[in-house]
Order: sequence, then C-alpha cells, then structure tokens
Amino acid sequence: MNIRVLGCSGAIAAGYKTTAFLLDDDVLIDAGTGVGDLPLDALARIDHILVSHSHLDHILSIPLLADSVLRIRAQAGRPPIQIHALPQTLDALRKHVFNGVIWPDFTRLPNAQNPVISLHPFEIGQRLQLGDRVVEVLSAEHTVPAVGFAVDGGPGAAGQWVYTGDTGPNPALWRRLAEMQVAHLVIETAFSDDEHELAKVSRHLCPAELGRELAQLAGSVDVRITHIKPGEIHAVMSEIGALSSRHRFTALEAGQVMRV
Repeated sequence: MNIRVLGCSGAIAAGYKTTAFLLDDDVLIDAGTGVGDLPLDALARIDHILVSHSHLDHILSIPLLADSVLRIRAQAGRPPIQIHALPQTLDALRKHVFNGVIWPDFTRLPNAQNPVISLHPFEIGQRLQLGDRVVEVLSAEHTVPAVGFAVDGGPGAAGQWVYTGDTGPNPALWRRLAEMQVAHLVIETAFSDDEHELAKVSRHLCPAELGRELAQLAGSVDVRITHIKPGEIHAVMSEIGALSSRHRFTALEAGQVMRV
C-alpha cells in the first residue's frame, strides 16, 4: 500500500495545500485543497473519503470533488463515494455544506436513489475494512469532535501508518499507540513555541508540547511533521530539531509517498 501526500499545510499560500492523503488510488484521508492537483480520471477513482473533523481545511475538496465526478461516475454506473466520519462531522457536512445554500445536496444528486456521495458514521476504536485495507479510527483532542487514523500494513509490513489528525495533548492516543507497531507517525505541529498559548486555546501542538507527547511513544520512530502554517516551517522545524528525542523528524511535503 502507498500513501501519497497531496497536501500537508495548515493554511494556503503559493505552493502550499491543506491536508489530504491518497491511500493507493481510491481512498482519501482528509480532503483539503491538495486534492485539486489530481487529474479528473484520478478523482473519479476515489471511492472512500475518511474525514478527521469538520474544519474547512480538511473538507474543502469534498463538495468540489462530488460536482467534478458526478457525471463520470453516473455514466459508468459507479456507486456513491462513501464519506466516513464521526456522526457530529457528518451532521456538520449536512447542515453547513450540503444544504442547498453553500452547496447543492450531493447526497441526493443526481437523484435520491443514486447519489454521488453517501454518508457513513464511525466511532473511535472502530476498524474500517476498505477492500483489503484496514483503517482504525483513533482519538483526537481538538476544538470540534475529531479523530486520527491508523492504516494497518498487513502481514509482513513494518507496522502501522498513523495520522493523528488535528490534536492537542491526547493521553488516549499514546495508550493506544503503545499497543501498536508504529512505522510512520504523521503528527501536527501547527505553531512555534512563542505561540504556545494560541496552540493551547486552539488545541494544536507546538514543538515543546510535541516533545512531551512523543516522550510517551516507545522506540525510535520516523515522525513526519504536518499542519505547519506557511512561513513558519523554518521556525517550527528548528525548535523541533532542538528537542532531546530518540525519534527522527522531517517536515512532511506534498508529493511524498510513504510505503505501508
């Protein structure tokens, strides 16, 4: 299995796209602005979208994707694209996006019997079977109901690919990861340490807090830092580099491919 980084920024600017990952060629994990770099035929192959939470930078491409592929999938007789998320996140999509005001209700278009998307609730701890892939829903601590995800590499793999989603300090996450064999950890660090109060209020991490969180993870893991704001990468990564940690840090970049 391959996971391609489509976007990993906490906001937009030239060359920066917000969070989205493509698992193989048919599963999106979050749907930020980076999805728009895929060609139309690749967009039409997406059958599942796993959504970590309802904030705009993680869902922006869902309504646009639905509109872009509606005709192609209808002509091919393809089933609805399944959107998987917490019930609260799905409710936010229904009320605030697919409401006929912000965007048409693509859960009923082109018609109610054959819509282009369908909504599917999950809960923390649930293991989703998507073809031959298994994805576990992990806890997250954010300003809205939120989750992370762990992709199981299957027999013979080095371990799981873990994406924390947007989260502040989260003891439940580390208790669960202690039971796993983590091969890749994608974790957010949205702010530098001089903005630690803002990180605390918005339930994001800063480098000092990241260090305290990672001290709970055994072993030496490849840690990919995501969700850094444009213009802050040097400051954040310099502070992370100064941490006393046994883990290995790199800043995630769009276009990278991780093998699970």
